[in-house]
Amino acid sequence: MPTPFRHTRPPSPKSATGRTSEVFEQIAVDFGIERPPTFVVLSSAPELLAPAWALMRESLIAGAGSRTGKELAALGVSLANKCPFCADAHTVLLHATGDHALAEHLARGGTPQNEDHARVLDWGRRTRIPGAALTPYPFPREQAPAYLGSALAFHFINRIVSALLTEQLLPGNAQRFRAVRSLAGRSVARTVRRTAVPGAALPLLDAPGPGPDWAAGTPVGPAYDALRTAAHTGAELLDADDRTLVRETLWAWDGSHPPVVLRGFPNRRERPAARLAVLAALAPYRITDEDVAAWRGARHSDASLVRLVAYGAFAAVERIETTMRVPVTRP
Repeated sequence: MPTPFRHTRPPSPKSATGRTSEVFEQIAVDFGIERPPTFVVLSSAPELLAPAWALMRESLIAGAGSRTGKELAALGVSLANKCPFCADAHTVLLHATGDHALAEHLARGGTPQNEDHARVLDWGRRTRIPGAALTPYPFPREQAPAYLGSALAFHFINRIVSALLTEQLLPGNAQRFRAVRSLAGRSVARTVRRTAVPGAALPLLDAPGPGPDWAAGTPVGPAYDALRTAAHTGAELLDADDRTLVRETLWAWDGSHPPVVLRGFPNRRERPAARLAVLAALAPYRITDEDVAAWRGARHSDASLVRLVAYGAFAAVERIETTMRVPVTRP
């Protein structure tokens, strides 16, 4: 059977032990899918696996607000990031919520007929643009930690998936067929519709901080903090000049996708690490075998590649997050 992985060969989840095994066990229970490649690909660098799962779990799965609404926000993010794997996954998960007509309407490229649904989907799309007007929220303000956390989780996950997985959600792109989408959704419907206990992923993390103000007082905050800390370890794979280049590139980014001809990107031969990090941030689907080979040589392992891609992916997340912040009003 063809592998869904690009550029790496992650260890078999069946051989996982310790914390990694605990994460996969919780994913199976709370996500309803055993060993999803979205997370298996991170297991080459296990320090990233637990916090990436925790942020998704505590926002999308256990956070406040309807699952349909958060799936729509995540779908908007995935469409904006041009991640067909994730977009197809959210369509399947909308089937799992019971919103079958909505799922199929979106699968055909339609816009939700329900105005509230349309506003949430559009909000998710606009989160890719640093500084976009994201308020007033299309959801109750008290649900902002879950919605913002879901959006940021998928800005990270989209980039990991686009860089390191193929575009096929199911073998042979079987998710193109309505019956397959519906059946796949129904297979996880019981899990998706079950109420998940907030905070259950936090024991999988190593002493995270409280996180940003917009998530303060919720499990989303520590999960975000833990992923930020883990992703930042990838900075060790770049020299100081490359790290500066990544920061400056992201600061100047307007949310657009690069043109077909990549002008202004770091040269593959001269600055291969910077090129991979910038591509992971802005256009991970444009990472090629040649880009990876130019950097990797005989020195860098699968774990190093995952860490470098995660560093670039989270650089984009942080750029987006800094312009999403909304002052928190406390009594």
